[in-house]
Amino acid sequence: MGDWQTCRSCPGYPADCPPKASIPFQNSRTHRTRVHRLRRMDGESNVLEYLQSFLAVRGLAPHGYCLLWDPALIWTHVAADAVIAACYFSIPILLFRLLAMRRDIKFGWMLAAFGLFILACGMTHILSIVTLWIPAYGWEALVKVVTAMASLVTALLLLRLLPNLVAIPSPAQLERVNEALRQEVLERARAEEMLRQSQKMQAIGQLAGGIAHDFNNLLGVIIGNIDRAQRKGTGTPEGEKAIGNALQGAERAARLTHQLLAFTRQQPLQRQPHDINAIARASADLLDETVGPRIEVALDLADDLPPCLVDASQLEMALLNLGLNARDAIDVSGTITIGTRLAAPALVEIRVADTGCGMDSATLERAMEPFFTTKEVGKGTGLGLSQVFGSVEQMGGRLEIETSPGTGTTVRLFMPTDGGTDGIYNLSG
Repeated sequence: MGDWQTCRSCPGYPADCPPKASIPFQNSRTHRTRVHRLRRMDGESNVLEYLQSFLAVRGLAPHGYCLLWDPALIWTHVAADAVIAACYFSIPILLFRLLAMRRDIKFGWMLAAFGLFILACGMTHILSIVTLWIPAYGWEALVKVVTAMASLVTALLLLRLLPNLVAIPSPAQLERVNEALRQEVLERARAEEMLRQSQKMQAIGQLAGGIAHDFNNLLGVIIGNIDRAQRKGTGTPEGEKAIGNALQGAERAARLTHQLLAFTRQQPLQRQPHDINAIARASADLLDETVGPRIEVALDLADDLPPCLVDASQLEMALLNLGLNARDAIDVSGTITIGTRLAAPALVEIRVADTGCGMDSATLERAMEPFFTTKEVGKGTGLGLSQVFGSVEQMGGRLEIETSPGTGTTVRLFMPTDGGTDGIYNLSG
């Protein structure tokens, strides 16, 4: 055929293009392009015509016709749909404003989808008002299609989000968590208060230790001179008595400085293996002579205890201080018991128990503070338990106090045996 080609397909145009007409090849290609363009334009025109026909206000009766144009029914529908539409339009506005103000909301996208769904629902009610007078049912159907799609998307998103929503804690759970946080804050505050109190005790101890060290040197000079004057004599009973009183006062001050030095760990200790039961017996004998006949001093000693690494004089002074505190806690009559037992393979317990008035929790918390005392002015220095604590800790032991009002007090000293490990103190009520 050469440069010629027969056009065999011109549907729709049989008159212009006979089945066996022969035309140039290039003209045939142009012709086909034109045909395809015409077909596409026809298709688009058909779609536009369909949409126009679908949305056009045709000869359909408006909704008011179905209501027989009853004013009461019509305006009831108008009022109800108007209020519903206004509320539906206000809800998305508030949701979008919330999302703009709180960008930290975790499920903000869900609120946005819900807002769009509500907005589409509001449009359906606006068109319900319009169709009372204008039969724009095509537009109403289109808006309902959009609403259906928004509803489907929102439902699917909510279904996906449901496990996360269920995991959100309830108000009761949040309240329990908040209560736990409040308790933690209180515990932290108490710990900080205990830390400040410990720092205050450390500062007081350092100050008292420095004063006691210098004062002890001065007392050594005073006691030496008083002793020298007493040996030479004054020649008068009044003078001898005055010198004796001065010597007793200086010795009492010296004992006080030794307590201070022991509390601040500046008094040197001689830790050697000792029989704890022997020290307990000696302390009980000394205490029995001191407390008087109204109070019984009892012993409850275990047998075959291993020797402990202690300073015998400091331990005796500690037991004496505990015994004197027990005596002051007993009003009329009672019992002070000094006992021993093997608390652990490398730990021996020495306890001093009384049947006195005991201590409440507030007093127990401050029992170890230096210069704290519940006795009347002039009857106590407040260094008894502090000195015991300092001595016991310096010897590598630990101290525990068990007490409650009306049931008495038990102070337990846990001292390491020869080759044992050191411990810490503990208070319990």
